Amino acid sequence: MEQSTAWAAGVDIGDRKCDICVMNPSGEVVEETQIPTNPIAVQRFFEKTERGRVAMEVGTHSSWIDELVSSLGFEVYVANARKLRAIWDNDDKTDRTDARLLAEIVQVRPGLLRPIKHRGQEARIDLKLVHARVALVEARTKLINHVRGSVKSLGSRMPDCDAAAFHKTVSELPKEVGEILEPVMKQIGDLTALIKGYNKAIENKVKEDPAASLLAQVKGVGDVIALAFVSTVEDPNRFPQTRKIGSYLGLRPRLDKSCTIDKQLRITKSGDKTLRSLLVNSAHYILGPFGPDCDLRRWGLKLTETGGKNAKKRAIVAVARKLSVLLLTLWKKGAPYDPLYQAKRKSPPTSGEAASAPVQGPTEAGRDIASATVTRLTPPSKSAATTRSARTKTTKTDTSRRRNHPARRGTGGDVIQATGNTNANVTCPITTATDRG
Repeated sequence: MEQSTAWAAGVDIGDRKCDICVMNPSGEVVEETQIPTNPIAVQRFFEKTERGRVAMEVGTHSSWIDELVSSLGFEVYVANARKLRAIWDNDDKTDRTDARLLAEIVQVRPGLLRPIKHRGQEARIDLKLVHARVALVEARTKLINHVRGSVKSLGSRMPDCDAAAFHKTVSELPKEVGEILEPVMKQIGDLTALIKGYNKAIENKVKEDPAASLLAQVKGVGDVIALAFVSTVEDPNRFPQTRKIGSYLGLRPRLDKSCTIDKQLRITKSGDKTLRSLLVNSAHYILGPFGPDCDLRRWGLKLTETGGKNAKKRAIVAVARKLSVLLLTLWKKGAPYDPLYQAKRKSPPTSGEAASAPVQGPTEAGRDIASATVTRLTPPSKSAATTRSARTKTTKTDTSRRRNHPARRGTGGDVIQATGNTNANVTCPITTATDRG
């Protein structure tokens, strides 16, 4: 094992207790212990520990433990749990062995942990607001589906309406289940009022944040997605290439290539699940019947035209990925949103714009450039295309004719040996492309 000059500690974080393994610079285990998962116990333990590297897996408690241990002078590495196959695929997996493996890796090769960086305190608080609203919406959706399913089993049907107005249709409940479902309808109304309150709080947050206000101008995004996107990404300069945001949010397909094998796999679904689902919902709206006319909608509708029965699903995910790239680009450039930016770039200039353009004099260079432009842009005529096709067919046929020519083969198909008589008159039938056709 490669020797390190740093002390190392591996922390396997549990909901109630943490297993800790401490190693000296020689790689020997100095201490293995278990402490409660609370700030007082964690601070008391690391205050008496030699300063060095500390490794832990990302989880519910990793954010505050990271801040606390870093403030004591330790070099903290928060490992990406999805990349630690040595731990989650271990045949002898226990909390104690997990802590020892973390200590061994961080002492020798901390890069193997694929360390992540926690978001700031303000971003985490804003995300808590978004997650609370999402939880209320999911609870309301389950209750609405329960009411609709219960009524439908009796041969009736609740009227079609928006989720925010569903509790107002309590009078449409059948008499048989009225007393049973009326309390559920009241609960749906209470959840709707709570969701409106969260929407107002999110709207105020977006007004205070210039970046979120810039992203909220995109049709189909709104305040919720704008705040979730800004709080999740936090720093747009983390991505030198804006296309990388799709991989960060798990919206790109998995890759499994080997030689000539290239499997078509599903998306990775890594990153923040809430933001990914919000972007997919926005893509549903953009491609839906009420979606605004924009570059994203036109591009997505083209994808739905090809690809079979799953074309619509793939187009929705592709639009969600492209929407994330668009939001990151707008954030980095600080430019206003133009829904038809790409369409305007590709469209030819209008007659007014062409009339106002300066006219170049009839110079030789100008005529050469104009002639070359006309040659590239003008499609070939039908007669020219026919002649070129016939010439190609004739060339291919003549090649095969020469192989089977009577001068080279006999009537029985045997090859005629050359006699050296150059005065022999050989009549060769000439066949044109028209005759063969």
